Amino acid sequence: MDRMIYTALTGMDASMARQRAIANNLANVSTPGFRGESFAALTMKITGDQLEARSFAQGGVRGVDLTPGSVVQSGRALDIAVQGDALIAFQGPEGGEVYSRRGDLAIGPSGTLENGDGLLVMGENGPIALPTGQAISIGKDGRIFANDPAAPEQPAEEVARIKLASAEGSTVLKGLDGHLRVADDGVLPADPTAEVTSGALEQSNVDSASALVDMIEAQRSFEMRAKLFSTASELDERGASLMSLNS
Repeated sequence: MDRMIYTALTGMDASMARQRAIANNLANVSTPGFRGESFAALTMKITGDQLEARSFAQGGVRGVDLTPGSVVQSGRALDIAVQGDALIAFQGPEGGEVYSRRGDLAIGPSGTLENGDGLLVMGENGPIALPTGQAISIGKDGRIFANDPAAPEQPAEEVARIKLASAEGSTVLKGLDGHLRVADDGVLPADPTAEVTSGALEQSNVDSASALVDMIEAQRSFEMRAKLFSTASELDERGASLMSLNS
């Protein structure tokens, strides 16, 4: 009976982990540039005397779906949608570089450029700080230009360039905070060929309809495994009844 109980228990745990991953994806279906988490369950077979029949389930987030989301026009000059597979570099909460496709940029109170998640946008020499009182625009290659509204006839001056990084050949992991990082605290190289579309935002790549179907499947899987506990209890009671008859 213990084989059935522990097998069912590990299956229930995997189903709960799957539910958490799906719930997180659904919660971010409206977050610009969000990348959905990929879940997988592995079969863990226990070897040894009298244990060969036991196969437990171990489920968890195994990766991140880097499929591009749809791009919509926002009408905001500072919004950008990255083309291709490049990532925008930001300063992480702990000070290192993190990466995202979230391009809803704005100028913070201190003049720094940040996205809707409050992360500072990285440039060639660290976080980007912009001059105050200037009209800011972003070029196709990520260069940032400032123009004095009092002198519109003057050409715009380049003040910074957004670091657009290439993840090709690197292992990129997604943290619990939703940010992408390079394994072993690495840093991605800048991609000089990467381009952005100004005045547009890339949407989350999570398909809400598919995620809801996955959530229903995970719930049913949990319920099926939970029923095994009552089945195991019935088998134990019937076994005990037979033993009492034999005695």
